[in-house]
Amino acid sequence: MQQYVVLQVILKEKLWGTGSGNLTSLEKAINDQAAKGYRLHTITTASSGSKGMIGGGDRIQATLVFESLG
Repeated sequence: MQQYVVLQVILKEKLWGTGSGNLTSLEKAINDQAAKGYRLHTITTASSGSKGMIGGGDRIQATLVFESLG
């Protein structure tokens, strides 16, 4: 088993209102790694602006570092 696993998840923000339209993608990535015996060690985010298109919204890139529990 690897000591660390690094994943990137891209989240697309809703154009109207607040909150991500797909936080379930982030939740799934975390739960999948937990089931494999890893815990979330670090998470960082970076955002990029809207492309100016209708329904574009902002994008957030989440980088997750998981540490082996074993």
